[in-house]
Amino acid sequence: MSGGGAPDLRVRAEGLRVAVVAAQWHEQVMTGLLDGALAALAGAGAADPVVVRVPGAFELPVAARRAAELGYDAVVALGVVIRGGTPHFDHVCAAATSGLTSVATSTGVPVGFGVLTCDDEQQALDRAGLPGSVEDKGGEAAQAAVATALALRAFPPARVP
Repeated sequence: MSGGGAPDLRVRAEGLRVAVVAAQWHEQVMTGLLDGALAALAGAGAADPVVVRVPGAFELPVAARRAAELGYDAVVALGVVIRGGTPHFDHVCAAATSGLTSVATSTGVPVGFGVLTCDDEQQALDRAGLPGSVEDKGGEAAQAAVATALALRAFPPARVP
């Protein structure tokens, strides 16, 4: 498992509008990811993040885009895709990753990537932030989204020609 060398992203999120978009597949893992994200946001002082649930990881980009278009300062995208016996895993993972990257780069709104792409359910449980998990990827995704939103504020306002 990774985790070594991770930055300390404990930041303050007061005044930021944050949306969390979360898939519904794999309820136990998703509960951990969502709880971890919401705990991290509460710990950072984010007031009342909106939570929107979509069916699966494939649907995350459209919900993330809507949040960005509605003026949220950061979006946290949470999902899990577990490898099966068909290429479906590869297609869903690629679509979710590409779609969420497109949302962030085309709107300028940071998207915290909390989509687990695992070979089996145990790998997902190990990363879900549940009791006994060794990582909390939901919390990490929330911290990354907020830290990036704050980092973007360092840029001076755009000049009007």
